[in-house]
Amino acid sequence: MNQQSRLAGDFINQRTNLLAQKLRETGEDSRLEEYLRQKLIECRWRDDLKDYCKEVIRQKGLEKITIEELTDMLYVRGQATIPNKVKEDLLSRLRQFFDENQI
Repeated sequence: MNQQSRLAGDFINQRTNLLAQKLRETGEDSRLEEYLRQKLIECRWRDDLKDYCKEVIRQKGLEKITIEELTDMLYVRGQATIPNKVKEDLLSRLRQFFDENQI
């Protein structure tokens, strides 16, 4: 990795850390978390993930699957199935916060 790439990476890390700090200081992190929770409930993402969990347990058997395996499967499935509209809305809110706070 050359020095220019390293400097760019450092700059991005600094901005990311500053954004995270501002989100915490203003309480916006909690508001965004609640917004995300509500959107995922509204689009049935949570219910679909719960149904998927039950189906995996039925197929594999409760005695043949570990909590770690189930958690890993749910994590992958959960990330892959978040609707694009929800991701776009959340990103838009983050950008707006970023701009308003001149980060």
